[in-house]
Amino acid sequence: MPEADGLNVDLRSDTVTTPSDEMREAAATAEVGDDVYRDDPAVNELERCAAEAVGTEAALYVPSGTMANQIAVHVHTEPGQELLLERESHIYRWELAGAAKLSGVQTRTIDAGERCVPTPEAVREGLVDEDLHRPGTGLLAVENTHNYRGGIAVPVERIAAAAETAREADVSVHLDGARVFNAAVALGVDASEVVAPVDSVTFCLSKGLGAPVGSILAGDDDFVEDARRVRKLFGGGMRQAGMIAAPGLRALENVDRLADDHANAERLAAGLDALDGVDAPAPDTNIVVAHTEAAGVEAADLVTACKAAGVGCVEFDDYVTRFTTHLDVDVDDVDAAVDRIADVVGGLRA
Repeated sequence: MPEADGLNVDLRSDTVTTPSDEMREAAATAEVGDDVYRDDPAVNELERCAAEAVGTEAALYVPSGTMANQIAVHVHTEPGQELLLERESHIYRWELAGAAKLSGVQTRTIDAGERCVPTPEAVREGLVDEDLHRPGTGLLAVENTHNYRGGIAVPVERIAAAAETAREADVSVHLDGARVFNAAVALGVDASEVVAPVDSVTFCLSKGLGAPVGSILAGDDDFVEDARRVRKLFGGGMRQAGMIAAPGLRALENVDRLADDHANAERLAAGLDALDGVDAPAPDTNIVVAHTEAAGVEAADLVTACKAAGVGCVEFDDYVTRFTTHLDVDVDDVDAAVDRIADVVGGLRA
């Protein structure tokens, strides 16, 4: 795999992938126009294909997944409302309080545990009716796959049950589907089935699909028209964006090969779980979470020592470390990583 800062097995994230030769060629030869005027052919085609891929009426190309999520929050809510979401969700944990800063929205969290999506009962309990003293709930946000909880592919029926409860209260539902195609592959369903229960969805082109940049926000025609204005408000209006959108079209061809990443993650987890003091549950998708408390190895120390050994990973909690497989990692890379991590853990325990 390509090396970055001395990491010849980079498992920090699936965002570290490098564009293929076909993507570079697509970027170099893309027919372009001004996307703010909707004149860029490559962007228009990407948005058409993206909407088709997840079964929505329309789609919008945006620079990042965080921007896509925050646009969705802004469109679905009014300032002073509440956003209901899972306690460890990306929107709540990793997006710099964007809902409050950008949309004036208060968050209310639900701990869904390993289930990842709140039960209908938890959603019903978390919903707030607007009155003289309390804000109303404007949006329920769910996540699939669930990043922080180890890339769990959430069954469609769980999403549907939570969404139905929210809709009964006239509350819209947004899906942070940064890795929605990983979820679909793991569940053995089409991505459109995963997305069907919700009003809008975000998915990333620059993670497992391998594009150099960009995400998609999709929903019905009216939602996407509103989202287009908010994208401009948030500074996301782009001009000759076809040069980065064209690789995104190639990225949509990489959905089926995500199964390879999942198989490599299973192999990695099995290797790590075999190490004394390491607990690495079998993953649903391409994210492996290793628990090292029994080994007495803190995640920060593990990450530092792994980096010195040429393996990239990230700290998730005091004794929890994440490893993520992707299209630049093959079976030999996985086996090399396990061997090096074994040496690192042994050295840290000594």
